[in-house]
Amino acid sequence: MSSVVSRIPGASSDVALAHFQKLLQFETDCWDVHFAISNNRQDFVLVDVRSEILFEQSHIDNAVNIPHKRLTKENLIDYPAATLFVVYCAGPHCNGTEKAAIKLAELGRPVKKMIGGITGWIDEGLSLIGSAHS
Repeated sequence: MSSVVSRIPGASSDVALAHFQKLLQFETDCWDVHFAISNNRQDFVLVDVRSEILFEQSHIDNAVNIPHKRLTKENLIDYPAATLFVVYCAGPHCNGTEKAAIKLAELGRPVKKMIGGITGWIDEGLSLIGSAHS
């Protein structure tokens, strides 16, 4: 008798490899972002897409605040066209990153989502600016 997990067979190794390699084109995680920032290897713009009020209350060091509703060609004019944007929001319960990623992609900008957002950052034991979690 099979479980609900194995009832649908797992993908073959080559299909799984292609899937997970492709996934990393769209996502990064809190630890990789932290490592890059901490080791002066930040070759991306970290964008907090939450409201200005939430950003002022707490945010990740080195992040800029551009709420997803304000991601426009005009607001990105100071960034070279090849700039990689890494977007984050409150956490897995928030779809602000997807809204932001769609807008950036529509503007022809490279973009990745930092999975976990603020919740993931805190779960990793990492500090925020302007928060009791610092």
